[in-house]
Amino acid sequence: MPKKKKFSKKDIQTFKKLLVKEKINLFKGITDLTNETLKKSQRDASGDLSGYAYHMADMASDVYERDFLLQLASSERELLISIDDALKRIEDGEYGYCLECKKKIGMIRLKAIPHTPHCRDCQEKEEKKNK
Repeated sequence: MPKKKKFSKKDIQTFKKLLVKEKINLFKGITDLTNETLKKSQRDASGDLSGYAYHMADMASDVYERDFLLQLASSERELLISIDDALKRIEDGEYGYCLECKKKIGMIRLKAIPHTPHCRDCQEKEEKKNK
């Protein structure tokens, strides 16, 4: 079996910094979304300070917005997990290699998506399989 060509320590450190920066930004975004969505009552969120009941359309709109923000936070949490997985692969010395075919992932792809676990070809296969 041919020896894998390793990434330089400088490259690995660069990717680690990118991943940590992305993780911090995501965590801040998730925290802001969660605080904005969950810590307000529907009345506070709508800005309605009166004692009158909501109109059904206003309530539906508020519920939709709240649900949308929670789904967005959930998607960001999944991305956070992907980033944590990539950081673990760095620690394990496996970062930058496709989990499917074990080939080295291209630098351009890693710079664009530093948390990617797959090379472009395997990612395309996975997406076709999930359609």
